[in-house]
Amino acid sequence: MIRAIYSLTLSLLVTGCMNITVVESGSGTAAPNAVAAVDSSPIPDYQRESPWYTDAQARVARSPATGKAKNVIVFLGDGMGISTITAARILQGQEAGNPGEENRLSFEEFPVTGLVKTYNVDSQTPDSAGTMSAIMTGVKTKIGVFGVDERVVQEDCSSSQGIELLSLLEIAELAGKATGVVSTARITHATPAATYAKTAARDWEDDQELSDDARAQGCKDIAAQFLDSRERLNRQFGADASDGIEVALGGGRRHFLPGSEEGGRRGDGRNLIEEWQTAYPQGSYVDNKSDLEEARRAPLLGLFSNSHMDYALEREVPGAEQPSLTAMTLKALELLQNRDEGFLLVVEAGRIDHAHHAGNAANALKDTIELSEAVAAVMRSTDADDTLVMVTADHSHVFTMAGYPRRGNPILGKVVPAGSDEPALDVDGQPYTTLGYMNGRGYRDHGDQLNADSTYTEDPIAGRQDISEVDTTRPGYHQEALVPLNAETHGGEDVAVYANGPGAEGAMGAIEQNQLFHMMLQATTWEAEAAERVQSLEDRR
Repeated sequence: MIRAIYSLTLSLLVTGCMNITVVESGSGTAAPNAVAAVDSSPIPDYQRESPWYTDAQARVARSPATGKAKNVIVFLGDGMGISTITAARILQGQEAGNPGEENRLSFEEFPVTGLVKTYNVDSQTPDSAGTMSAIMTGVKTKIGVFGVDERVVQEDCSSSQGIELLSLLEIAELAGKATGVVSTARITHATPAATYAKTAARDWEDDQELSDDARAQGCKDIAAQFLDSRERLNRQFGADASDGIEVALGGGRRHFLPGSEEGGRRGDGRNLIEEWQTAYPQGSYVDNKSDLEEARRAPLLGLFSNSHMDYALEREVPGAEQPSLTAMTLKALELLQNRDEGFLLVVEAGRIDHAHHAGNAANALKDTIELSEAVAAVMRSTDADDTLVMVTADHSHVFTMAGYPRRGNPILGKVVPAGSDEPALDVDGQPYTTLGYMNGRGYRDHGDQLNADSTYTEDPIAGRQDISEVDTTRPGYHQEALVPLNAETHGGEDVAVYANGPGAEGAMGAIEQNQLFHMMLQATTWEAEAAERVQSLEDRR
């Protein structure tokens, strides 16, 4: 019934019988001013005819891009809400010996800034799967899924078949561009995986996570989809339609290895790393910082940890074997720039999100600063005349800055008001910190512990604690939380987007998240180039 209603809605929209279209029940109402689908495109009709797609397309078309981008670079700070940006800006400034408030992160110098509405079609506060799917496909979808439209039923494999969406990365591949994905999370995690995979459940990272029904119905796990991403496009659009993702760097090795190998989790006995090396005999596989530095050619696959990569603070320790986000990003950029036809690079600072879930501001802010440093490095190595760079977040967190601390007060410290040298006190006579969480695991004093995930070894601690003698500026301090939960949650407010280069003006105003896809697509000629290449392949058959 839902599929029938959806198809009828789209038919009415395309024939001009309606301009305000109700999509699936519970998903809200799409805005007016939808436009007709573009002729000659590799993007499926049902994707281009979605009310989410047509509305965002029309809104972006009102501000035509000035110039065209040869290259597109997307930076995604997972969970990087505005309060996180503000606090990270201050921390970076204070680490440089300044009061901090006057500081700017690198991307805050971009000429265009906007606000992005992050909700999923079925959830007021979103997750990373549905949000990144919107950014990559131009269509909003449900929480917990990506690469498929909202008709999907979560964890129901069959419901995802026939409604797969073409991503920006896949369009770039079809257009003959070089592509790269970099993340400090598992490369099979929701944000990076939304660039190349389609799934009814974001947790299906390896075959052990698939249900029996999903296996029987032919759904593939996300790691297997990564390996198959080139051939899937070639099966769909013709041999040589895609030459595969040139660079993929991040964590998640366990999902590529059989359970018989140390750290492996696959139950099918497959070693996807070896299979990748067979499929790309000219490529390189690396698993540590030194080998990454020595890599000189693409394709390049780097898996630097079994699960997520370490936090930035841990990777900065002398002798650490995992590379920085900047090192991974610059290596990807170096290899992609070797190709003359242009490229798409997607970079995620994934551990901002995980530090917030753990209630640890120090790690969240340091990983945000690391993202800023990676952006700055890219800006020094690219040309603003032909490269669109966008920095945004998928969602925020319930992370707050509160009280009335004096100018220059340590951002990780207790609130000390102007004109005083003593901490402010609450009604019970207890000091409190500037930074805190609305919910989560709550207070921890783990001293100099650099791994925010240490919180999970203890039960949540709700409410206020006596922190009079606690040094809250140390990296192992976890801020207090009001509502006790096993993990802190995302927030539902808008996030920021910053843009520079051809087409950047599409990021202005308060926009729907799926509009970012259309901003990037309009800034390039990739859709037309992809259509031409696909038609050429069709003519050869």
